[in-house]
Amino acid sequence: MTDASLDAPLRRQQAAVRRIAAKRRLAFAVPAVILAYLVYVFFAFDIPGLADRARLDNAAKLVADSYSHKVHVTRDNRSGEITVSKEGERRGTFPPEMEPEWIARDDGGARVTLEDGHAVIFGADNGAVYVHPEVGRIEAQASRAGGVEIDRAPETLPDWISYSSSRLDITTEAGRMTVTRNRTEVFRYFFGWELFWFTLDSPYYDRTPVEILFGPQLDPERANVTGAWQDFWGNGVWRHADVAWAMVETILMAFLGTFGAAVVALPLAFVAAKNFTPLMTLRFGARRAFDFLRGVDALIWTIVLSRAFGPGPLTGSLAILFTDTGSFGKIFSEALENVDDKQIEGVTSTGARPVQRYRFGVIPQVMPVLLSQVLYFFESNTRSATVIGAITGGGIGLLITQAIITQKDWEEVTYYIILIVLTVMAMDWLSGLLRRRLIKGDAG
Repeated sequence: MTDASLDAPLRRQQAAVRRIAAKRRLAFAVPAVILAYLVYVFFAFDIPGLADRARLDNAAKLVADSYSHKVHVTRDNRSGEITVSKEGERRGTFPPEMEPEWIARDDGGARVTLEDGHAVIFGADNGAVYVHPEVGRIEAQASRAGGVEIDRAPETLPDWISYSSSRLDITTEAGRMTVTRNRTEVFRYFFGWELFWFTLDSPYYDRTPVEILFGPQLDPERANVTGAWQDFWGNGVWRHADVAWAMVETILMAFLGTFGAAVVALPLAFVAAKNFTPLMTLRFGARRAFDFLRGVDALIWTIVLSRAFGPGPLTGSLAILFTDTGSFGKIFSEALENVDDKQIEGVTSTGARPVQRYRFGVIPQVMPVLLSQVLYFFESNTRSATVIGAITGGGIGLLITQAIITQKDWEEVTYYIILIVLTVMAMDWLSGLLRRRLIKGDAG
């Protein structure tokens, strides 16, 4: 044996040792890099300061507003008029004979009784007193010239009282009072979404389902069921008809964008597939076009197209179409490159034309992938259309944006979010059913 043949096992052994050592170093290096990145994120994102920035009181108000409603007792400090309404809505204003019993009016003023011994007294001269069972009376006086004055030194106020010369805000578990130059307002919270079914001017307000279904006719001009449905659907506070149409508009936005992208991407995918387009220049151009379309996020396309075509649902559909065309083009072209040539050859042997070869030899093979991806993207785009609609001014996203910007109570936002979640769940069920029926031929 030669020296070279004797050294070969030794060299292989040394190479194996080096590979093992490299893998060992890599096994330590990867966790070390991840740990270093997490340490960087910890300080770069100021995670230690998160506790200082957190406003748990605002979070608690947000959660409470999502499942409860407020009754507003408002005094106009300019006219002295006192009104009582639900959520401050004009359609939710109580007529005098329907005002809650915990509000007692007197000459020029009123007493608002809150829970646990708390109360607010409206004076006749734009004065207001918050009665706290432990702290006592906190008196405030509003005037056009002097702003808001209180009977205590600001430095002695507890943390649940916010005060400046232009505004007083008292927030307790029993309720809330705000005083400004123009308005004094008391809020009392109650569980539930008030006026969700009927407004105060409806004859069906505060009626039980049994009374509506089986009781005497409440409106002489309408049957109970018909009238109740009309008043519910035309509810001026919750706007159920407008919300339903906005939800349909969101689904249509996702539908047009998704299936329009599939129609555009399918023929282009043949151009990008190696086994159907031998010319490299065409394949390169098609693939780079797909990269460009999906590389720009749908929100960016929404902003660009809004400047070009103006706001509206169609602009949102085009934004989804542009982005999904790039995604579908890549998915479809990869599926086409993996088709079985034997099936195509079998169709060709019958004398089929090129279009027929594609129709009967290619499309049946890729159809399960195409349908599965298109239906999944449709379900996903139903969620995305909500955000896109907030930018383009269409669909349920617009209503959510309006409710947030106008400082509406968060039960309306919660209502819209619940509708979106239910719609996505329905789309998930429907897309699964369609996949089973179209792909497997199974209706179960």
